[in-house]
Amino acid sequence: MNGAESLVRTLVSGGVNLCFANPGTSEMHFVAALDRVEGMRCVLCLYEGVVTGAADVYYRMTGNPASTLLHLGPGLGNGLANLHNAKKARSGVVNIVGEHAGYHIKHDAPLTSDIEGVARPMSDWVRTALSAKTVAADGALAIQAAREPPGRVATLILPADTAWGDADGPATVQPPVARRPVAGDAISAGARALTCGELALLFLGGVAMRGRALELAGRIAAKTGCRLMSEFNNARMESGAGRVPAPRLPYVVDVALAALKGVRQLVLVGAKTPVSFFAYPGKPSVLIPDDCAVTKVAGAESDLEGALEALADTLDARHTPPAVASLARPALPTGEVTVEGITAVLVALLPEHAVVIDESITTGRGFATAMSGAAPHDWLTIVGGSIGWGLPAAVGAAIGAPDRKVIALEGDGSAMYTLQALWSMARENLDVTVIVFANRSYKILHTELANVGAGTPGRRANDMLTLDRPNLDWVDLAKGFGVEAGRAASLEEFAQQFRRGLARRGPYLVELVI
Repeated sequence: MNGAESLVRTLVSGGVNLCFANPGTSEMHFVAALDRVEGMRCVLCLYEGVVTGAADVYYRMTGNPASTLLHLGPGLGNGLANLHNAKKARSGVVNIVGEHAGYHIKHDAPLTSDIEGVARPMSDWVRTALSAKTVAADGALAIQAAREPPGRVATLILPADTAWGDADGPATVQPPVARRPVAGDAISAGARALTCGELALLFLGGVAMRGRALELAGRIAAKTGCRLMSEFNNARMESGAGRVPAPRLPYVVDVALAALKGVRQLVLVGAKTPVSFFAYPGKPSVLIPDDCAVTKVAGAESDLEGALEALADTLDARHTPPAVASLARPALPTGEVTVEGITAVLVALLPEHAVVIDESITTGRGFATAMSGAAPHDWLTIVGGSIGWGLPAAVGAAIGAPDRKVIALEGDGSAMYTLQALWSMARENLDVTVIVFANRSYKILHTELANVGAGTPGRRANDMLTLDRPNLDWVDLAKGFGVEAGRAASLEEFAQQFRRGLARRGPYLVELVI
């Protein structure tokens, strides 16, 4: 057995049985090992940003890390943007990055680079294997690191000679570490803040946004009268009819400030104190009022369900019925495409237990809150803000939840970063309906130009913000990657095309011209 096979066997025995890959020469022994080891599903992606984005969301859906397979420093570099998103989302990922044989590095071949230096900013754990006989143990440690709550990016660099050299066999992976319980004094402090008679906000993030944890938060809100809200960027939140609404904090600074006006007690469970996405002249970075007290009950790495359970017990709220959203099935709108009309179509047609991937950036900024009356679903957003995440995320979601319909809401500018993901959807026949909002521009940047005080765009500036001359043809682009597609330019056509995508078992793309 060589080092590569010992690593693959360690991954599979440790429960990491999916690899998103874009390999090169230095990874060929790992690729060959896939033929000798049963139990590892390998999904080829045509760009490394698709690899890392898919791995991010696979973890969000399953709670178990996938591995990646990347080619040297440049391959890792191509995947860094979505590793950034994975790290911000606190997703567990096991990166396997090939490297030149140890004795070859000194010759400074064209692809030689400081891979550890490239990896560190977007990784929580980095190690280079030193010999074929340690590769399996290194892999076991990488799995352990990736599973450390709430999830971490672990990067194992695999020199070619450690992959082809003789190994002793696979290593044993230690069981996952449990989430840390929350101290009683933090629970007491949170209870005092929520019952002190001042306007209080229970601010949620991480796994507090789903399952029993979200229900407990709703019971606490119903008992104390506090407001309930979530971070704008959430790794995965449950929404829809029958679930506790926890509206996302608005993205726009002035709107967020208005939403938080008057709050005197901010209680954090899995969330951080809210700050603006960017700095703007004359506007604050921290979005809460100056006289607002902040009480941190639990960080994202903690046992959030246990913390909310203890908080509910302290407040005698465990049996208080929570307020939940009611099902709303609006009539399908007609006529010109508007944000309100798009929202109505989505609410009316969204299937039960759909997984919604939201990288709609400008068009869909308010979708998530408006969708509370839709059928029960999960809503995933781009936590790190690095665009080009949505289509790879849909790949990871569809593989992580194969029995659920995945719907990707995607801006046309963002989609161009990683449109290669469409090919992986077609090859794996993934059940994804992609809606591309074709506004022919980086629409958000038109607004941001004014927000930062840079003035009104002239011809040259406007050319940096528009996607025209020529217009992108998403129907042809999708078909070129093997994905069936259709175009809509009215709300009637949008509903028709959306239904067509939902009726298929496999990928379908809708270009919605705005």
